[in-house]
Amino acid sequence: MVDPSARLAENVALGESCVIEAGVTIGAGSVIGHHAVICRDTQIGENVRVDAFACVGKLPMQAKNSAVTVQKPLPPARVGDGSLIGTLAVVYRGAVLEEGCLAADFAVIREESSVGAFTIVGKGATIENRCQVGARTKIQTNAYITAYSVIGDHCFIGPCVVTSNDNYAGRTQARFAAFCGVTVRRGGRIGAGAVILPGVTIGEDSLVGAGSVVTHDVAARMVVVGNPARVLKPVPPEQLLENQG
Repeated sequence: MVDPSARLAENVALGESCVIEAGVTIGAGSVIGHHAVICRDTQIGENVRVDAFACVGKLPMQAKNSAVTVQKPLPPARVGDGSLIGTLAVVYRGAVLEEGCLAADFAVIREESSVGAFTIVGKGATIENRCQVGARTKIQTNAYITAYSVIGDHCFIGPCVVTSNDNYAGRTQARFAAFCGVTVRRGGRIGAGAVILPGVTIGEDSLVGAGSVVTHDVAARMVVVGNPARVLKPVPPEQLLENQG
């Protein structure tokens, strides 16, 4: 189904039973897979691939007791030129993916979040609402980026990393004034299965070891490991972003 108000450029390929809602724009050379849904007003650039059963521009849902989701008007979802949206991935209304992004199969990118150019959001990874993710960053399989987080350019978030934003674990009214995501500065890296607590900043070009639990800020260019994470050593010079050419 293609709404009459949708604007599809030349050479757009549509799969079987896909749905293109009112006000959608799709750039030249893009491919929309079988049963994909492109929701109202969504803006898709040129040479974008949206795989089967993906949904782009989905409206958020709000539970009766939701602490973060707010019902309000949102701008259209926007997907930049050359991006790839995998099977069963969901990109919410109000999300922005810049040029050359990959949202792999089952990935979720929530409303009011942005993903920089050429960033990879791995299979099953979730970027919650109101997050900012920089360019050329890699967020690996099943990583969870909590709401209100900021991830810089050239960062690496390993598989199954967990971030959190609520020190009150959902109890008492004090939590509403204290929600705070995590910050990962440019070039910061987090190993597989690490846990980052609310409000923690991972410094520029620092490295968090796999399985670590980070309870306090990590200084720039330092390696931390353990539970709770402690400084092990400086990042070796050959590993620094400035020495990668």
